[in-house]
Amino acid sequence: MSAAIKPFESIPVVPLPADYECELPGWIAQQALAHGPIFRVAYPWSGVAPVYLVGPEANRFVLHTGRAHFSHEQGWTPIIGPMLGQGVLNMDGVEHDRSRKLMNPGFTIAYMSRYLPIMARVIVDRTADWAARREVDLFAEMRRITFDIAAEALIGFRAGAEVDRMRQLFMTLLHQDFDPATTTRDEMIASFGAARRELFMALLQRIAERRAHPTDDILGMLVGARDEAGNALGDEAILGHVNILLVAGHETSTTMASWLLYLLATHPDYLARVRAELAALGGPDCDAPLGLDAIKALRILGNALSEAGRLWSPVASGPRGVVSDFAFGGYHVPAGVQARYSIVGGHWLPTIFANPERFDPDRFAAPREEDKKVPYALVPFGGGPRICIGVNFAQVEIKALAAHVLRAYDLEPAPDQAIAQLYTPTIGSPSGGIRVRARERAREMAGG
Repeated sequence: MSAAIKPFESIPVVPLPADYECELPGWIAQQALAHGPIFRVAYPWSGVAPVYLVGPEANRFVLHTGRAHFSHEQGWTPIIGPMLGQGVLNMDGVEHDRSRKLMNPGFTIAYMSRYLPIMARVIVDRTADWAARREVDLFAEMRRITFDIAAEALIGFRAGAEVDRMRQLFMTLLHQDFDPATTTRDEMIASFGAARRELFMALLQRIAERRAHPTDDILGMLVGARDEAGNALGDEAILGHVNILLVAGHETSTTMASWLLYLLATHPDYLARVRAELAALGGPDCDAPLGLDAIKALRILGNALSEAGRLWSPVASGPRGVVSDFAFGGYHVPAGVQARYSIVGGHWLPTIFANPERFDPDRFAAPREEDKKVPYALVPFGGGPRICIGVNFAQVEIKALAAHVLRAYDLEPAPDQAIAQLYTPTIGSPSGGIRVRARERAREMAGG
């Protein structure tokens, strides 16, 4: 080993603080400023201390130049595999490349025009009664909207009782907390098992229907796929892809859309600029959904979305298994350890983003363009060859959702609530939701 490269044992180890859930972005950034772009974080519940890589150069190494050293399967499968199986997120090598190539056509920006009518209908239907209700929880409402859209656009489930039940089952698998004072471990395992069986049976039924009656949605593409020998994907493989797509297709969008609307509601000067942009591009009639070209042209709203994703990224870090030795930041890292590139820590580095704790969408506008001055500075959807396959879907969906809500309603955050993003080492979401009061906006007549 070169004398300039220190051994793995020399990498600084820092204990995860007790209040990490609400302090994670700033805390990780502080550790990077103190120790450099690589250090280890000791998890108190397991005794494990994965390697954290923080900052644009770390992102570039993990996501692009050094990606061969890392395994998505060894990083993500221990977290999501027991619940969801294996899909494009937690695959490696040829298997991943084949699956991604199969699904790529359904996620290009041009393909989004097929999804927009579904998005628009679901958004209008789900928000129609907001003004009649005393309060709505943005986080809960965004989850219903984004799951309905993912279920219909990707696998053909129309919004209704069946989709509502499916969303509840996913919530049980991914987020349900059990109180050990009232629930035994066996009861918890049985509850998870029952939810998983019910969910998988519903999805397997839809897969069987697609085999009998092919379609051109993502599920149809998966069912119709053939390998080099002409063999179709088995039910288990398709099920894994569908599970991952449904979860990834709504979890991150739910959090980002919630924060975007809340941040705009609490920053009226920037909100006024967004509304002026919407009026100029789409006209004042909130019953006329914006087309794809108009949505793509929403730069002021787009900068606000980028800032919501930077400030409160829904994914805290990207887990990876190290499959071959490498050197980074002056240290040797051996195969077999767990690593994470910290999305939230990099987004809060004051050396990259000025006043990182502030909501400041203009940081992405010319001439500042803080995200472009250093490659891989902004990575809410990852980056490199394996950037999130659904990035176009999510951005179009969230902008369409925000455009409709902001043209239809004035949002006022409800009083007496503590709004905060709480993180696990992997994901984050608003603690307790975000309650708002919605008031219908007066309709303006064109030319009036």
